[in-house]
Amino acid sequence: MGADQKQHLELTRDLAERFNRLYGVKKAPIFKLPTPLVMPEAAKIMSLTDGTSKMSKSDPSDYSRINLLDSPEVIARKVKKCKTDSVLGLEYDNPERPEVHNLLTIYQLVSNQTREQVAKECASKGFGQFKPMLVDALVAHLEPIQKRYAQIMSDKNELKSVLNRGREQAEILANQTLNHAKSAMGFVLPD
Repeated sequence: MGADQKQHLELTRDLAERFNRLYGVKKAPIFKLPTPLVMPEAAKIMSLTDGTSKMSKSDPSDYSRINLLDSPEVIARKVKKCKTDSVLGLEYDNPERPEVHNLLTIYQLVSNQTREQVAKECASKGFGQFKPMLVDALVAHLEPIQKRYAQIMSDKNELKSVLNRGREQAEILANQTLNHAKSAMGFVLPD
């Protein structure tokens, strides 16, 4: 979850807390309180075309983002066109070079390295050396996701079956929670 989505979760949490306070019992709340799961380094990934604006699927330029199903060739083309500079030495947290920070963060996340490891690895590199590394890391990171997607999409009947089973299970849980909430509020439930 991105940091910009946290406000929605906070509203849901506030509503659940209020309902539990009014109708629940301390040991047995009606609603579970949602908790955000935001990786600090991934809280806000910036655009590939402008390191000062958030990466977004609603950006009109497809070159501003990496999509989960982008082919290796498309990923390479997008990374090649990323806004960069010609200064040697890539570093985090330089306000004059927001794109550098952003691309290093993306590389850190998809290569499963620490910030310190990436900073050391890229301290003396230029973008000519770094961009192919970023492409390779992105392709490797997305490959299992893309394979699983292709596998799932190859059998539409199995996909429909899985979705129906999930809907049925969610319906059972939702009805149990709804009946519990109605009962707590004093509604008479049908037998």
